[in-house]
Amino acid sequence: MRATMIHGTRDIRVEDRPEPEIRLAGDAVVRVTAACVCGSDLWPYRGVRATEEPHPIGHEFVGVVEAVGDDVTAVKVGDFVVAPWAISCGECPPCRHGVQVACEHRAAWGGSDEQGLPVDGGQGERVRVPLANGTLVPVAGVTDPDEALTKSLLTLSDVMGTGHHAAVAAQVGPGRSVVIVGDGAVGLCAVLAAKRLGAERIIAMSRHEDRAAIARQFGATDVVAERGQEAAEKVRSILGGLLADSVLECVGTKESMEQAFACTRPGGSLGFVGVPAGGAELPIGTMFSKNISVGGGAASTREYLPELLADVLSGAINPGLVFDSVMPLEDAAEAYRAMDERRATKVMLVPAGAQR
Repeated sequence: MRATMIHGTRDIRVEDRPEPEIRLAGDAVVRVTAACVCGSDLWPYRGVRATEEPHPIGHEFVGVVEAVGDDVTAVKVGDFVVAPWAISCGECPPCRHGVQVACEHRAAWGGSDEQGLPVDGGQGERVRVPLANGTLVPVAGVTDPDEALTKSLLTLSDVMGTGHHAAVAAQVGPGRSVVIVGDGAVGLCAVLAAKRLGAERIIAMSRHEDRAAIARQFGATDVVAERGQEAAEKVRSILGGLLADSVLECVGTKESMEQAFACTRPGGSLGFVGVPAGGAELPIGTMFSKNISVGGGAASTREYLPELLADVLSGAINPGLVFDSVMPLEDAAEAYRAMDERRATKVMLVPAGAQR
């Protein structure tokens, strides 16, 4: 089969890989119909995180179950499924508490499972899925979704659930004012999540007209292009002299975290989901003096999948609009370049056999 490999900084290749097969009783094999490049994939691509040796990459995909192990009961052959970005058993204490990202038996896409067996990356034609009962979510009534629905279902593997996690952590709800720091796919989905949860004033921070347009479509009432303290003053002006009740940090840098705190009112809440990428530290003194609550972290998108899936299938939300480019899997290197150069917000990759 063909699959995407990362060999080093800005070195992405699509190569021949062994066909996945059932190795353990809890495994499933999924034929990938769509995958994508995540903003967090860009950290190893840019060399911010070192690649010690070539390995498969990608952790977001949807597809059709082709085979299941003897212990798999949650899905069956022929099911169309969403694969969350984190593999989880669904049975250990962290999973039962809704923190699947801390699963005691967690495996890693493109890495290995608890037994040390290699696990495929999501950006390939097929994937062996360990712990299939706890990981995969079947999409009832859907067997061959069109491109628009595929895009929205694909966001549920990571970015929509991650944006929702930021909103939940920041206590977004009816009547709240919200600021979203970051206009990538996660930030845009955070705008949609804030609207879905009933926020009254939603301020998206963006300097890119195409992304700002999506933010407005998702429910942003205002767009702020300023940065740093100027951004905080703009928020204060928009909110009649106040800072925001809830701020969602969706980038992961020192600058984005500082901006998020600058926009949070005393007694407000900050939810952070940007993957830390150097220098982002919590200002304990500010948190103490302003009584700012901070929550978030890696999102357990498996926990949020059922409720978000219901809204996607009903048409209540359309997070798939964050995809502004579709490319063949063979063009994965170009997909990475496009996102790295900000020529694309999010790229969907389609294996040759799944192209319509």
